[in-house]
Amino acid sequence: MKLLIDFFPIFLFFAAFKLWGIFTATAVAIAATVLQIGYLRWRHGKIEPMQWVNLGIIVLFGGATLLAHDEAFIKWKPTALYWFMGGALLLGQMVFRKNLLQWLLGSQLELPDPVWRTMNWAWATFFGCMGALNLWIAYRFETSIWVNFKLFGGLGLMFLFALGQALYLSRFIKEPPGTDSPKP
Repeated sequence: MKLLIDFFPIFLFFAAFKLWGIFTATAVAIAATVLQIGYLRWRHGKIEPMQWVNLGIIVLFGGATLLAHDEAFIKWKPTALYWFMGGALLLGQMVFRKNLLQWLLGSQLELPDPVWRTMNWAWATFFGCMGALNLWIAYRFETSIWVNFKLFGGLGLMFLFALGQALYLSRFIKEPPGTDSPKP
């Protein structure tokens, strides 16, 4: 259910684009993100920092798109978000000597420090590449291709990368004591 709520604005953006075009889709994405934040606040009482960042970025870039009537701004939105996330991971690691992934996920995963560093660098690199890829597609192809990439390509690459991370991490995950399967 959380995954559906997280991708709610993207799905609505895609549908609105197919039906009415980029400017209506942009307005729908802004409204859907505001509704998403309202729902999460009502349902859970708190909003994650990245959700606030996403709201700010969609309002900024989406608002600029609608005010200037220029689709280039909305095409920059995914890149801004990717580079913000990658930059935060790099800044945390290099400047503050704090691994943000470990800080966020450390209560759920017990991993050696070198593995946390590798994950941090991998995600920062991935976000940097995704931001660059988004701009390349946005400026080399028609808007309809960019919208398809935003939904299918971006989510597909994110899924594949997360799957690769899971495979990498699987060798470091320890089974809790007493969870061995009974032997016949």
